[in-house]
Amino acid sequence: MSEHIDSDLVGRIDQKIAKTGRFRPQDGFKGRKTVNEVLDRPTVMTLYKLISNGTVSGVDGAVGAGKESLLFLGADGAGGPLALKIYLISTSNFKSRIKYMHGDPRFAKFRKNTRDIVYTWAQKEFKNLTAAAGVGIRVPRPVRVLNNVLAMEFIGEGGRPAPTLLNCPVDQDDYSEAVAIIQKLYAKAGLVHGDLSEYNMFKTADGLILFDLGSAVDRRHPSAMSFLQRDINNINRFFAKRGMLVKDAPSIIGGVA
Repeated sequence: MSEHIDSDLVGRIDQKIAKTGRFRPQDGFKGRKTVNEVLDRPTVMTLYKLISNGTVSGVDGAVGAGKESLLFLGADGAGGPLALKIYLISTSNFKSRIKYMHGDPRFAKFRKNTRDIVYTWAQKEFKNLTAAAGVGIRVPRPVRVLNNVLAMEFIGEGGRPAPTLLNCPVDQDDYSEAVAIIQKLYAKAGLVHGDLSEYNMFKTADGLILFDLGSAVDRRHPSAMSFLQRDINNINRFFAKRGMLVKDAPSIIGGVA
């Protein structure tokens, strides 16, 4: 099957979501040539399925980008804001992520080709978000995952994602909350984030919200403790630079291990 997105497929997507009145071509896939230049045909077909089954009713365009994914602002079946995280099949960066999958008993078997790695990674983030939310950790609420597309709660206002710790003033209470999240994630959800920093915690009026949990591993992973110590060191480094008093890693780990 050709990777090029033909006009008929784009037309079907347009017709499907135009019924809601919430799709703006000038801001969405076609306006920025995202369909043909970034998203491959299987990804667009996945989006079409999510639209067809009612998970997604509109797509307003990209609001964020990383090395391995794009974040789109969409609408759910009721018209409310929805985040669509699309893991890019074309990227080669996922090869380096295998270390977060090998040794995690939840993902003992997966194929090593890029597409299957990406699909497994999407499933992994969905499971991690579900586990974290289930024990009361504030994360974007997961809605559905299909292939390389993760639909979840949009954290932000006016179509803009909430600011991260990096872009906000912080205080000692923020540090205490960040440490409590690390500890609760380990003790209650049985997970270690594995890639935690000031870049993947939102700061909102109601407190901190943890995101980007694709790298999170089960605490039975052989590298879980080294990942945990690295997460703590990253957070300590950030808050110490902002003038906060921080605890050493052993004392934080000692509270949960």
